[in-house]
Amino acid sequence: MHPPTPSPTPTPTPTPSLPTAAPFPGLVDGRGVLSGAVTAALRSGSAPRYATGAVPNADAWGEDLQLALYLLYELHYRGFDGVDDAREWDPDLLRLRRAMEGRFLDAVRGELPDAPRTAAEAFAPLLVEPVDLTGSLSHRLETEGELWQLREYAALRSLYHLKEADPHVWVVPRLTGRAKASMAAVEYDEFGAGRADRIHARLFADLMADLGLDPTYGRYLDHAPAPLLATVNLMSLFGLQRALRGALVGHFACVEITSSPGSRRLAGAMRRCGAGAAAEHFYAEHVEADAVHEQVVRHEVVGGLLADEPALEADIAFGCAATVLLEDRLADHIRDAWDRGGSALRRPLA
Repeated sequence: MHPPTPSPTPTPTPTPSLPTAAPFPGLVDGRGVLSGAVTAALRSGSAPRYATGAVPNADAWGEDLQLALYLLYELHYRGFDGVDDAREWDPDLLRLRRAMEGRFLDAVRGELPDAPRTAAEAFAPLLVEPVDLTGSLSHRLETEGELWQLREYAALRSLYHLKEADPHVWVVPRLTGRAKASMAAVEYDEFGAGRADRIHARLFADLMADLGLDPTYGRYLDHAPAPLLATVNLMSLFGLQRALRGALVGHFACVEITSSPGSRRLAGAMRRCGAGAAAEHFYAEHVEADAVHEQVVRHEVVGGLLADEPALEADIAFGCAATVLLEDRLADHIRDAWDRGGSALRRPLA
């Protein structure tokens, strides 16, 4: 007579969290001459190979240039699996990045011929909730969005939210006095106020788990279209160049001003679609926190920087205007895809 088979010990359900086993994302294939050259260079350890006219002739808004920039910027964040950390400061890669940055920045400025010149002028239209919200993507998701659309939206936004606040922290050593202290205080909140489970990137990873998405850092890069990559590239471009510190502050102020009302609508969308407690909590957390952050950033960070370096006011205004421009381009891309009954991603989610 055989002894009874012992019952298996139940396996506890793990708490969703940022993965630690694979901290370095994998490289994706290129989407053209420039991104293909970057990918090949990173995989082989060699210099990037591309034709002399590749950058001047590239579409500044296109998949190829935007992916190439994203890959090069990512070397300053977590890098890539199998890529030497030293490539972050490889002179050949930096030379290519600098040329593409110029192409991208020229394109952004070209779309803003009448950009505001003062911070007050740039922020004024963002401080009033529009009466007509029909063009608002967050309003659409709140009132009629479907669960599959929320999943696409989260997959797209994961390229930023899984490194939320990282691009902006680069400005801290470039500030002084009130601006520095206040920026550090806001970033402290963004990074969980000393608690790892409250880091906003961790909260977004939990949101993704609620939506049945993979919260691995960089997981959806190959799904992300150029309009999304451009929004993340803009932050990295501003953050990595000291000369654009005013633009980064303007970008951050724009994000904080617009975050609270948009987050309130997205929390409602998650609740209406039954996305899960963590999915709703991420946006609910931002409603109150970013309402406070907006006041601090406008009055203390922007105000402090203007007191120290008044010559940067036009850059602050430009950073805000550029952020609105790229967010509008992304929203148009998403709406157009959904209106056609298709996916806003380069390829649909499983």
